[in-house]
Amino acid sequence: MVRFLLSRLWQIATVVLLVCATIFILTNLLPGDPTVTILGEQASAEQRATARRQYGLDRPAPVRFVLWLGNAFSGDLGRSLRSNEPVVQMLVARIPVTLELAALSILIAIAIGLPAGIIAARARGTWLDVVVSVLAMTSVAIPYFWMGILLIMLFALKLAWLPPSGYIPFFSDPVGNLRLMVLPALTIGTAFAALIMRQTRASLLQVMSQDYIRSARAKGLSEPVVLLRHGLRNALIPVVTVIGLQIGALLGGAVVTETVFSLPGLGRMMVDGIFQRDFPVIQGAILFIVLCVIAVNLFTDLLYAWLDPRVAA
Repeated sequence: MVRFLLSRLWQIATVVLLVCATIFILTNLLPGDPTVTILGEQASAEQRATARRQYGLDRPAPVRFVLWLGNAFSGDLGRSLRSNEPVVQMLVARIPVTLELAALSILIAIAIGLPAGIIAARARGTWLDVVVSVLAMTSVAIPYFWMGILLIMLFALKLAWLPPSGYIPFFSDPVGNLRLMVLPALTIGTAFAALIMRQTRASLLQVMSQDYIRSARAKGLSEPVVLLRHGLRNALIPVVTVIGLQIGALLGGAVVTETVFSLPGLGRMMVDGIFQRDFPVIQGAILFIVLCVIAVNLFTDLLYAWLDPRVAA
């Protein structure tokens, strides 16, 4: 297991370096002049030139990349060009919102997708299997922003059960916080649940046809014991992989969802940074999201190796 972990850490170090270079290149390819964000459109050419020197924008791109990379590894992601606020402080203030949204979305997805996949596998070929599969495909096909709008129209405007948008910190008002986070979490969680359901169904059908399952039944074990103790654990290996690989898509969905529901999270911060050409904010937000995806994938690999020791061999 230690050798397996060291191998993964070496791969992660390489990926992080390549990702940092990609983030810097793509951010600097965005159209627009950052000095307009700093000084406004009425600034003179001399004022813009002074601002470029002050913020180091007049230096060659390779030099700026090396400086940014060194500062990033030391924990300094620069300051916002618009508010002059340290990017690290902006991230600290907004990360809890996005992490809460992601955690609730995953819980909803697992709570819906795993039982639905088990039910569909047990009812293979019946009308119940068809209904669950159609609902899953529909959830995957609906874009996040459209799902969010539909949920707002139904639960906030028509039924008036939940507020349409806004945010309250959890420790200030737990009930109010959860009421505001339910619809955004459902927006992301339903699509995520559909993927979990389809993978659970396919994996469980494959596992339940194996010889050791027939042997367990021949020993007289009840069907729930065979399903949960012998079938589900082995069927969960590809499901765990899918969950880990979809974390990036989940965080990408948070960018859209936070904008629809006016949540002050990391995704909305990144969108605002793109519109304002605030390069340090964009780079810091994307870098954090990428590091989260890499960390989750590492955890997924370790969990996969624990479930199936042959992986780490």
